[in-house]
Amino acid sequence: MAKALIVVDVQLDFCEGGSLAVAGGNAVAADVREYVLNGGSGGAEYVVATRDYHVEPGAHFDEWPVHCRVGTEGARFHPAVADLPFHAEFRKGQHAAAYSGFEGVDAAGSGLSLEAWLRERGVTEVDVCGLATDFCVAATAKDAAELGFTTRVLLELSAAVNQG
Repeated sequence: MAKALIVVDVQLDFCEGGSLAVAGGNAVAADVREYVLNGGSGGAEYVVATRDYHVEPGAHFDEWPVHCRVGTEGARFHPAVADLPFHAEFRKGQHAAAYSGFEGVDAAGSGLSLEAWLRERGVTEVDVCGLATDFCVAATAKDAAELGFTTRVLLELSAAVNQG
């Protein structure tokens, strides 16, 4: 039985100065870095990241400002987390809205979903953190729990669009 830390969408467009900025995004990026490098990742054997990765997400850009478009600066990971030793990255939302990391696929080209990747490694427990608590972090945590993973949201390593 293994544990994974899922770092959700800590990208430039979701941090201060980005097109869909979350207040506290830069601090979350710095805190996640500290947690992974100096906090032992909370005992997690695996650290994975999700990335909003929009090519043409249809009506999604009618609901939200354009953000995390493939090839733009805003789609990049925040510099504080960009060089973290992620075991895998899962890209979501290429052609439709996608909030949960479990809607993404392995960026390395294996075609594995986040669920399949975790199960291949015997992961039964996940901690979830990142941006934004009330959207993609919540959707990822909800899916993890519904899929049977013991799930914990690290609020101290997350920030919400809607404060409070």
